Amino acid sequence: MKVRKLLHTRYRLNDLEKSVTFYKDILGLEEIRRHKSPRGSELVFLKAADSEETIELCHFPNSGAVEVQPDLTHLAFEVESLEEFGKHLAAHGLKYSDGPTMKETGGGFAFIDAPEGYEIELIQIGQKPGTGGY
Repeated sequence: MKVRKLLHTRYRLNDLEKSVTFYKDILGLEEIRRHKSPRGSELVFLKAADSEETIELCHFPNSGAVEVQPDLTHLAFEVESLEEFGKHLAAHGLKYSDGPTMKETGGGFAFIDAPEGYEIELIQIGQKPGTGGY
């Protein structure tokens, strides 16, 4: 027996609304649903336009404050252009925390920090034929 597919990934937060705003306004994710779990967690599910998987943002103050360690985990999203996304960030008073790092393939990657300190990797897929990947 094996699992069939990834459905969602959970990130626990201290400030749910600040993070929801970031994921919606900066990354362009769509809020799918929100509810309170039986144990009292506030949950918001979001997804990228071309993905089936969702991200579950969770606020559960009874379990203590969240302290995100550096380089613990990250989410990776594809973008059409790192240069254009950088302009989008600048329009919101933000900038990349690392990169962009471009490759010979025409692709590359960069990182930004979400409000709670989780890293977000942005990947531009290479456009040069025969280069296979970013």
